[in-house]
Amino acid sequence: MHRALQFGLLFILAVTQLPAAEMANLRNGFNIRHEHHESFGEITRLYLDNDTAGGSFMDVATSQIASFEPAPSEPNLTIDQISPTQDLNAIISNASSRSRIDPDFIASVIYAESGNNPRAVSPKGAQGLMQLMPETAKDLGVTNSFDPAENVDAGVRFLEELLHRYNDDAAKALAAYNAGPARVQQYNGVPPFRETRSYIARVIGNYNRLKSAQRRQHSKPVCESGECRK
Repeated sequence: MHRALQFGLLFILAVTQLPAAEMANLRNGFNIRHEHHESFGEITRLYLDNDTAGGSFMDVATSQIASFEPAPSEPNLTIDQISPTQDLNAIISNASSRSRIDPDFIASVIYAESGNNPRAVSPKGAQGLMQLMPETAKDLGVTNSFDPAENVDAGVRFLEELLHRYNDDAAKALAAYNAGPARVQQYNGVPPFRETRSYIARVIGNYNRLKSAQRRQHSKPVCESGECRK
């Protein structure tokens, strides 16, 4: 059983990769992409696709919406870019089994951190696939941050520790991974840093892409001997 991550409704919908035409800017600092909206007094309905009859939507308190603006164009990011290589996928699978964290979530963190590059080094000195700072790597018993298996094992252990600390609230855990637990404690939640909020959005956006691709793949008909079935 994989750990049940709690993203929070706003986080999931804010970064779901949809061909949205508008952006709702919320007073809490987050944004929600959507196709169009409709106001019902105290409630504003945000339609997440063009099907107003049976499509997806979410209701938000009108008072919580600061403004609307045209949605920016989205990066031309493919599933193949996010998906790990075969060797990395095996490392992620092993780390997932030990931690019970969804492998797609691990893969999404890795892609947001390093773009799946095991030799990545940040301007601040973070190293490897999960961008471990030298001090953090030392505390986690890492001897070579550029070794993919060692780096991912340590990064996932640290991520699991953060998820446990924040009761599986993925947004807070990701914020702590990016900005440090002290900042999450200081602001009693996700700190108001553009970099941190953008990082959370990238991870959850990648995660949603991977899950959407899996759903599409599972919905394809299977054909055997001229007969097709789902």
